[in-house]
Amino acid sequence: MATLADVVGALDRRYDRAWAQSWDSVGLVCGDPETPVTKVHFAIDPVGPVAEEAIAAGAQLLVCHHPLFLGGTDSVAATTPKGRLVHRLISSGVGLYVAHTNADVANPGVNDALAAAVGLADLQVLQPLAAGYLDKIVTFVPVDDAERVLDAMAAAGAGAVGEYSRCGYFGVGVGTFTPGAGTSPTIGTQGQVEHVKESRLETIAPRRARAAVIAALVAAHPYEEPAYDVVELAAAPSTLGLGRVGVLAAATTLAGFTASVAASLPRTSWGVRAAGDPDRPVRSVAVCGGSGDAFLADARRAGVDAYLTADLRHHVASEYLAEGGPALLDAAHWATERPWLDRVAAQLSADLGIPGTASDLDTDPWTLQVASSQLPQLAKEPRS
Repeated sequence: MATLADVVGALDRRYDRAWAQSWDSVGLVCGDPETPVTKVHFAIDPVGPVAEEAIAAGAQLLVCHHPLFLGGTDSVAATTPKGRLVHRLISSGVGLYVAHTNADVANPGVNDALAAAVGLADLQVLQPLAAGYLDKIVTFVPVDDAERVLDAMAAAGAGAVGEYSRCGYFGVGVGTFTPGAGTSPTIGTQGQVEHVKESRLETIAPRRARAAVIAALVAAHPYEEPAYDVVELAAAPSTLGLGRVGVLAAATTLAGFTASVAASLPRTSWGVRAAGDPDRPVRSVAVCGGSGDAFLADARRAGVDAYLTADLRHHVASEYLAEGGPALLDAAHWATERPWLDRVAAQLSADLGIPGTASDLDTDPWTLQVASSQLPQLAKEPRS
């Protein structure tokens, strides 16, 4: 039977925590890694009603997109809503795991699910992740010890190339050195020139793992003072990133696409609103689940007809349209991220065979909208 640690491992592999933004808080919030898991509940927001859903569903883990704690905290006492939620989950045997901006940039991830929900194909990344930074680490080690040193470096995070692990290169040559008076050489004698048949060991590692990999190299190396080089490689192209750009199967109008989006996403009181000429042709579209006004310039550079996201601000949207940007569609934050829940539940089931339930509870904070159709219609001048 799978444990909580197994589920966390599977989620971490799909949504590497290292992909999260520096301000974000992702991973396991509470829960015993040894707990057997037979069901997982998925939701966008870690709030009280969602926790009750997870408990009622018989889940041992609640996976949420939004973090419970974004800032630092020094108490989880049940005197606050967040503290009460932690106590309720723990007392009911339910853990909490968060995949937030690391799930936003994942491929597939939150944005792929949104793009598919509104009918986009031929997807590309809107804003590629500033990732892919690697070190090439080279060391020189006696031939008989080379495999052991590579094993240690790989265990610390080196040697991963796509789905391959423990990747390295060995080239045999001769190393030379003279041990000094204060040395205690593994091979050789103080004051005498030594020649040793050595392997030149090369491997790569994420730059964030540099310290751990070097420490593992030094610990496993038989020499008292091992030599090594660290070469910073240029950033590799990445398929990870925020937002997606795609095309519709057939062109439509802004009014038609807005109606299609409203029908495709979960219903909320916010609905879907659009900015631009209702008759504007729409075929190419950029999307970004959640708050996406930071990527308006990226949408303009992508040359799309429309950009769908959430939480657009008045002045930002107005200035953007005045500058000739694509049409804008603004949906409820929760609704743009909800399509991901079904996908991640299916992925976990495929990975571990554990069934999951996806919450349809609308946790968008806006619960009521009153149309202003009774008010006099104000004339609107066309934008230049």
